Amino acid sequence: MTVRLAGQNPDGTAESDIVVIEANESTTVTTPEPKPAAPATGLRRAVIGVERRFGSAAVVFVLLAGIFGAVWSVLTPPFWGHDEITQFSRAYQVAHGGFLPEKIHDDRGPAWGGDVPISIDALMNYAFQDYQDNPDEPEPMVLDPHIYDQLGAASVSDETKQVWFTNTAAYSPVPYLPPALGIRVAEALDLSVGGMVLATRWAGLLAYLLIVGFALRVLRGHRVQWLAFTVAVLPIALFQAGTVTADTVTNALALLVSALVVKGLFLGERLTKPETVAALAATVLLPVCKPTYVLIAMLPVLIPARRFGFGDGERVAVWQRVLPWAAAGVGAVAFAMWMKIAAPTGDGMSLMRPEKQWGTVRPGDQLHGILSDPFHFLRVFGDSIARRDQLWFTQFFGQLGFSYVEVPALTILAGLLAFGMSLGVAERFSPSGASRSRTWLVLLTIAASVAMIYVTLYMSFTPVGYFMIDGVQGRYFVPLAVLGLAVLLRWVPLRLTDAAGRVPARAAAFTVVAATSVALIAAVVKYSTLVWG
Repeated sequence: MTVRLAGQNPDGTAESDIVVIEANESTTVTTPEPKPAAPATGLRRAVIGVERRFGSAAVVFVLLAGIFGAVWSVLTPPFWGHDEITQFSRAYQVAHGGFLPEKIHDDRGPAWGGDVPISIDALMNYAFQDYQDNPDEPEPMVLDPHIYDQLGAASVSDETKQVWFTNTAAYSPVPYLPPALGIRVAEALDLSVGGMVLATRWAGLLAYLLIVGFALRVLRGHRVQWLAFTVAVLPIALFQAGTVTADTVTNALALLVSALVVKGLFLGERLTKPETVAALAATVLLPVCKPTYVLIAMLPVLIPARRFGFGDGERVAVWQRVLPWAAAGVGAVAFAMWMKIAAPTGDGMSLMRPEKQWGTVRPGDQLHGILSDPFHFLRVFGDSIARRDQLWFTQFFGQLGFSYVEVPALTILAGLLAFGMSLGVAERFSPSGASRSRTWLVLLTIAASVAMIYVTLYMSFTPVGYFMIDGVQGRYFVPLAVLGLAVLLRWVPLRLTDAAGRVPARAAAFTVVAATSVALIAAVVKYSTLVWG
């Protein structure tokens, strides 16, 4: 019997010859000396050092996401992001100590909100009217860029005005901490209205770079890092990271949990102490960012206790087994407490709908309908998929803010190429890493999280008796993508190889980076053309 294996030098600089193992009466292993590698220059040694310490995907992510996140933050008109008016208002409230929902008077019905400076409210009102009243093509969506310059150049006024933001008042202060910090920095520097909006966006972007950069570093040395990278740099993810929204921190924490579960469970590797601390922290924080992702926040408990960064990894004390479950318990309790605090805001969500539908969004009635006639809900759910699944698919790659600009076909094709390559070169996950039962638990958790997205929007945004579940958007599935694809990789052994039967890791990484760059550039060009002309 002869087995041929191909490998690399430990430093990754030169490929070794084929190793031949011949088995007969006695086994002989012949390993020729590796081919000498070319001398490394100082710059090359520095690059190799950075790559080993942080991982290729993490380094490229910080560069690519930093550039395009900043581009989106400047290119997107003020308050044209997803619910950015109400998202910024909630961040402003948190920045000034308003952590709990604040009920306000509104003649239309129950409402929650808070105060913002009148100069910021003026820019909000103009932006709202501007993206609501778009002219026909080929005219640009932005009516007059100079008005944005004038309103943005104004000083942040001391006088405030009460504004409505029931939809974001329902969120805990946790995902708003980075933009709230940006607001406080802008105030300390006495920035203008436009400067404050930009500082708030950049604070969220910085948080995304730090959290997701760490998540990708978790997977350094493994080819599956490029799958997480592909999800992290989706146009919709970077667009949101460049605007003010609770989704920025939510997406980042979900990607962090995903990377930790992939390493500790599917790859079967031991987490470092910083990674263990990150896993425990994310388990507590993610449930209070957005309720639909509470279940995936609990998945670190599936990682065997010996794979956490406790002790020597051989002997596991009782407290080491209990700690991940304790963190999950704290996260679950925090989730339950915030849901109780925010529950009354559901009564005011119908004001987000057209005037004729005010008062038609009644969470209690919807819940009663699900429990009393679940088959009706399933029919509505099926109709929703039949009518909107193609829209959700496009939105997964990008429907960019309240301009509703959908990314071009080139972006989707390039994104699919990046997904194909990153999936094709990922490691094969062995049963010793994630058993069949634990893999099934991950899959069921993802399926339940998807169901929670539909149920939440059915109860909190869909009018009673409506023909479909309204408000579902493809971007809501981004936090679930890495773990969903990890389950696929665990059960589907197909991988890409070159003519010599080796996995073309470097070529695939280059293709992934090139494809995602093309996807982002095409999205930026289309958005700029349609919005600004």
